[in-house]
Amino acid sequence: MAFSAPASDPSASATQRRIWSLAWPIMLSNITVPLLGLVDTAILGHLEDAVHLGAVAVGSQLFILLFWSFSFLRMGTTAMTARAGGRWQHDGHDQRLQPLQHSLWLLLPLIPLVMLLAFILWPLALPLMSDNAQISQGAMQYLNIRVWGTPAVLGQYVLLGWFIGLGKTRIPLLLLTITNLLNALLNYLFVYQLGMTSDGVALGTVIAEYSTLLLGLFIACRLGLTSLSARPRWSELKPLLNINRHLFARTLILLSTFAFFTAQGAQQGELILATNAMLISLLLLIANALDGFAHAAEVMVGEALGARRQQEVRQAIRLTGINSLLMALLLCLLFWLSGSSLFRLLTDNPELLPLLHQYQWFLILLPLAGMPGYWLDGIFIGAAQSRAMRNGMLLAVVLVFYPLWWLFASLLPASDLNLGLWWAFYAFTLGRAAFLLNGFLTLYKKPEKFMQIS
Repeated sequence: MAFSAPASDPSASATQRRIWSLAWPIMLSNITVPLLGLVDTAILGHLEDAVHLGAVAVGSQLFILLFWSFSFLRMGTTAMTARAGGRWQHDGHDQRLQPLQHSLWLLLPLIPLVMLLAFILWPLALPLMSDNAQISQGAMQYLNIRVWGTPAVLGQYVLLGWFIGLGKTRIPLLLLTITNLLNALLNYLFVYQLGMTSDGVALGTVIAEYSTLLLGLFIACRLGLTSLSARPRWSELKPLLNINRHLFARTLILLSTFAFFTAQGAQQGELILATNAMLISLLLLIANALDGFAHAAEVMVGEALGARRQQEVRQAIRLTGINSLLMALLLCLLFWLSGSSLFRLLTDNPELLPLLHQYQWFLILLPLAGMPGYWLDGIFIGAAQSRAMRNGMLLAVVLVFYPLWWLFASLLPASDLNLGLWWAFYAFTLGRAAFLLNGFLTLYKKPEKFMQIS
């Protein structure tokens, strides 16, 4: 292959330099994703009718609920590739291409399955998300176009996971920056120049998705992917499948919570739905900024465990945690300094702006609330502890989010229901980290227990 293994240097300064070399391209590339969502929000938010924004908000949530359920392809590929890189440093046997080959084989049955699920589930789920006929019609139009991007979306997950696992995080930056710029330009063209609405946003996204896939495959070929290997045996796929099945369940639980959140907002009217959609777009901006250090933790913890270097495991955990916390504090400060000007960039709707101001402090403190969960996810992916991630997410939803939402819905007046929804979401965000604490302490104290993938 056309690259070499990273040199092992256990010093704190070298570890810090590597964290930043891995994190900053991921942060920039990840930020382009919600920025694109904000561009779409701004494009539709400046149309006279808020129905189009609501349609894309509902359609996007249904799309995410299904397709991000398969984002385990990215995480599982990253975990296995990082472990392979660590083993290469330990014994000189290079198998870093194998996780990519295995994940690409998994796509062959998944693509038709996902498309079939989309055509079956979306018409059934849409009435649960909104009872507004115009929003439902626009959302279905959006989804019927987005579904044809299935091969591109799933293929991107695998390729990005492999590039990140290799520690080549500048490649995702290149891919996502180019395609998101293309997406924004196409969405502007289709909506403002050609008079399209939610269908224009969907079409621009699909074209950009296939652009990412083709460019990513070209780069992968330059790095050694010349063809698919022979179909792997079950024993070869078993470690990847074991990781992925728990990540699939964990992601589905998380996205179902977001879908429930969106549906509860939709039941309170178009303005609440649009308000929550804008705040969720900003939440994704926060998550993707903090994920730079989470991805760095995935790579460095996975490599250190694969290379059987206990001290490097602990050092990677400590330094990625410190960097994540500092980034969260910086984001809080930026949101506080931006004041109401940030909301005015997203919309000039005189009915939406007062509602957004009511939630300003929720936005300001979101980075601190979310940071522990995002950071721990990165550590647990690197350690291939997807079962613990699934269990922690399930407990946070069942024991924290839904009980608190039921309590607030019972006690609060109708005008404050959305505030109760956000308080329950805040508690859920903290709870998902709290339920991982015991496993985290075990990993930090006794990393040797996590050096084998079953």
